[in-house]
Amino acid sequence: MGEGFGAGTLYRSGGGEGDHVLLAVDAGNTNIVFAICEGREIRAEWRAVMDQARTADEYAVLLNPLLSLAGLKFADLDCAIIATVVPAALFDLRLFCKRYVHCEPLVVGEPDVDLGIEIRVDRPSAVGADRLVNTVAAHERYKGALVVVDFGTATTFDVVSAVGNYEGGVIAPGVNVSAEALHLGAAMLPRVAIQRSQSVIGKDTVPAMQSGLYWGYLGLVEGLVARIRAEYGEPMTVIGTGGLAGLFYKQTQAIEHLDEDLTIRGLVLIHARNTKTAPARLHR
Repeated sequence: MGEGFGAGTLYRSGGGEGDHVLLAVDAGNTNIVFAICEGREIRAEWRAVMDQARTADEYAVLLNPLLSLAGLKFADLDCAIIATVVPAALFDLRLFCKRYVHCEPLVVGEPDVDLGIEIRVDRPSAVGADRLVNTVAAHERYKGALVVVDFGTATTFDVVSAVGNYEGGVIAPGVNVSAEALHLGAAMLPRVAIQRSQSVIGKDTVPAMQSGLYWGYLGLVEGLVARIRAEYGEPMTVIGTGGLAGLFYKQTQAIEHLDEDLTIRGLVLIHARNTKTAPARLHR
């Protein structure tokens, strides 16, 4: 999305009386998503440009009017959970939760947060929090072995075993990163929007670039999914998620399901799993 917050998608809350109202924060390299969840339902969700220099008070200034639009205020929030791949942002996100939500947030990746999965790679601590959260959510909804393709700043392909363990994956440059590199690396090539071109053969520079970026990237996705399936050696279901997943989903049979709320749902599941051991709400 563009600068600032995007429009939130509102859902009818199906949570029962007494459910916690959870603030789930997914902080990526490009965007940060705030979601208000009641029970297992997402009540509201907003996306902003990620700025790792943003302070705790600035997060509050951004979120306060959006809560108001959803008929909420900070006092209605009971608890919080954070997943971030931007370490420099964690201090102020944690402070924001303490100061305005009046709770100690759970942070995915910290030793006391139980994900309920095994991370079967050489260095488990190096796996991005978002990839682990996606693993939890994907296994809860889909059966068998899985590939989760997350279209973000980088496009990641994560392998989830039939029993829900994280088995490794692939990291490729995101399509927007590829487009920007093409513009910066070639003096005659402009910056272009990522969109599906009507024909593969472009008749001018911009449509030729758009074709290469879109259809070339789709070929990358299809090729990697095929190679992962062949190497893993058993049937796998492929789920697409992330900001640009919808742009590619309908153009390929390699992605079987589009699940745009996968990360937020994973955060809800992880919070529920850790509720009994989570730090108590702070006094106001």
